[in-house]
Amino acid sequence: MSSLKADFNELLERIRHGRELGHASFEPIYYLVFSPGKILDVKRQMPAWIAKLKNDGWDVHLFSILDNIADILKNAPLRHIWLKADKRAPTDWKKTNLSLANTLANGSLQATLEEKLADLEDHGKAILLVTDLEALHPYMRIGAIERKLQGKFSVPTIFFYPGERTGKTRLKFLGYYPEDGNYRSVHVGG
Repeated sequence: MSSLKADFNELLERIRHGRELGHASFEPIYYLVFSPGKILDVKRQMPAWIAKLKNDGWDVHLFSILDNIADILKNAPLRHIWLKADKRAPTDWKKTNLSLANTLANGSLQATLEEKLADLEDHGKAILLVTDLEALHPYMRIGAIERKLQGKFSVPTIFFYPGERTGKTRLKFLGYYPEDGNYRSVHVGG
């Protein structure tokens, strides 16, 4: 099993060489796949990786799934209703999660990421790091968002994916969701 540092360096090398035109896509989408047990290690490495990218001449931008979900839920029109329902049944997690998942499934997270990608479109050396994918659990998986954004990735985008790689294009989110083979990206690690 390779180290996170070696996997990140391999990923950078692949970004430098670019994507080859294949049957799936030619968009600059990359996944650094790592065991869910290494989530904290990835967070610890992030400042060093950002510094390395900047030293290599990249204009680094971050998109935290966690921060964006928090903003979406904080500003949701139904928030006051959720808070009242939570006071009545504070342990009804199934109902709570379903309500939150429905809010995220309306496309708001996808739209926020799409807006970020559009803002970076004319930045020559921009690179986008999408972090905190574990915050999608139990609401959705990133593959659903990636598919809907096909054709929108104009800058190299790295998704830091906690899970397992089970083939060239198949991933298991957090290591226990059913594997999904609909990713149109380069996967390193896992």
